Amino acid sequence: MVQIAFTVMGVLTRVAAEHDVSLTQLRVLGILRDRRPRMAQLAAFLGLEKSTMSGLINRAEQRGLLRRVRNAEDARAWDVVMTDEGLKLAARVHQQVEEALKPLTDGLDQAGEEALNQVTRLIGTGLSPAGCS
Repeated sequence: MVQIAFTVMGVLTRVAAEHDVSLTQLRVLGILRDRRPRMAQLAAFLGLEKSTMSGLINRAEQRGLLRRVRNAEDARAWDVVMTDEGLKLAARVHQQVEEALKPLTDGLDQAGEEALNQVTRLIGTGLSPAGCS
């Protein structure tokens, strides 16, 4: 597991650098692909202080990748969403990461791929903080 984690982190770091974003910004794009968390939830998911999260979101807003919108249920809270530009970048990054990691699974048959996907989902669910899964 540790070796896989190092390999994946290396790929993510390289892809982030190719798009001139930090590894944390890349993680934010990955999280926001299929979620609409509040700022506090996003900070908790990333293990960041709220002030650090605000700076990160400010920089991404300046690049046109993200924006903040009022939460529909709580007017005091802000949600973070991707812009069209952010969605495009997230899609490119996702494809690049998948292509870079493909050699790790090339030897698997369909049953092996399904088993790996199931285990990956279970591990991912176990690592996701409440409210951001």
